[in-house]
Amino acid sequence: MDATGIILAGGKSSRMGTNKALLFIDGKKTTIETIIGHLRPFFSTIILVTNDHGTYDFLEMPIVSDQYIGKGPLAGIHSGLKHSTSLYNFFVACDMPFVSGELAQYLVRLCMENDYDAIVPSINGKLHPLFSVFKQTALPVVEKCLLEERLRIRDLLDDLTVRYINETEIKEHIIGDIEKIFYNMNYPLDYESVKRELNM
Repeated sequence: MDATGIILAGGKSSRMGTNKALLFIDGKKTTIETIIGHLRPFFSTIILVTNDHGTYDFLEMPIVSDQYIGKGPLAGIHSGLKHSTSLYNFFVACDMPFVSGELAQYLVRLCMENDYDAIVPSINGKLHPLFSVFKQTALPVVEKCLLEERLRIRDLLDDLTVRYINETEIKEHIIGDIEKIFYNMNYPLDYESVKRELNM
């Protein structure tokens, strides 16, 4: 599949109190290693976007930094698109340990088969732009939003042709617990919940 997987690891993890991406959740694997493992069978190229290269050197994978520092997730999307060589790009946050490679592949194919700039899940009414597909052609629009200080991803989506996909449609194509797939760790209690789920 001609697409790139892009993991965003630029958050400060202030609510968790420590780097969420480096928490051990699956035996001896960190959250980010677990996410990479879920995506690797579906994406020949995976890029990590972070401004802290040294922390992630052990992953031995392509690492890129934000061009627009301190501009939040939108800057991460910009950097990912800028450094990707693929037209289609799947983005995921570094705190989603149950990411589904099968669902990522489905979203990419949905974008490939239709003339959309982005595919964004809407689960129980909540948008998940950090578990979405963006075409590289959206890069100028992303940069325009950054230059105009319109930093909410919702502002970007308003300027793109977006296909929103809800949990009902996803369940028609993907087997699994949808809410679990979109679970992200923000607080220590979330981390403990993930560990219990994985019987650590």
